[in-house]
Amino acid sequence: MGRVTVRRPVVTYARRTSRKRVDALAAEEPLELRVGGKALTVTMRTPGHDVELAHGFLLSEGVIGGLRDISVARFCEGTGPDGLNTYNVLDLTLADGVAAPDPGVERNFYTTSSCGVCGKAALDAVKLKTQHSPAADRCTVDVDVLAALPDELRKRQKVFAATGGLHAAGLFTTTGEALVVREDVGRHNAVDKVLGWAVLNDRVPLAGTVLMVSGRASFELVQKATMAGIPVLSAVSAPSSLAADLAEEQGVTLVGFLRGDSMNVYTCHDRITA
Repeated sequence: MGRVTVRRPVVTYARRTSRKRVDALAAEEPLELRVGGKALTVTMRTPGHDVELAHGFLLSEGVIGGLRDISVARFCEGTGPDGLNTYNVLDLTLADGVAAPDPGVERNFYTTSSCGVCGKAALDAVKLKTQHSPAADRCTVDVDVLAALPDELRKRQKVFAATGGLHAAGLFTTTGEALVVREDVGRHNAVDKVLGWAVLNDRVPLAGTVLMVSGRASFELVQKATMAGIPVLSAVSAPSSLAADLAEEQGVTLVGFLRGDSMNVYTCHDRITA
């Protein structure tokens, strides 16, 4: 399996002096996802938790609704220069009766890890209908619980601590208990890994949970929360206008600029208590 970090020699300059040392970089490799033997997408990701990434991606694209919709996930043969399997091609077989991905919502075949919506065929195609709408979720979360989440997420970012080069996503209960945290060079991949963990543990829909992300809240991250039935999405940085529009439309509480004891609640503020 590919390594999550790669060591590389560098020359560091500080105050007009230099020194040679070895730096740790976050690994980035392509992962080709196939469904039923047919190539669906290629994404640049940090190796590890690839089966979770695939399940989460298919959930967020509306291809599957839960664990029972996938029958088999297996790595295909593919060798690198050393003759060993690269584990960079993953094929998933849908369960009987589950429809193949709709070509109208497929990404372009090559996608960068930070691409997001830009790879979609059309904006309307990403407003996918969820099987697990969070709109009726009556959970609440205290502002003090939310304020503690960025630090709780950071404490679990082991690869970020070594490289400074990864995004993170974490799933928490409304009392602040960490359920799972995943890291990746792509923020969308980090969220897909979290959602895939939930699929594989048969925990979808994710009622009464908070999705915490280390960067900004994009349209696509709100979509992913919606597809998994997550009622609260919080981010340390800003949301986009489309993210706020979709969150309001789908009944997701969207929190941005979550830093210290301050935050902005953009939608569905009735879930936040103080």
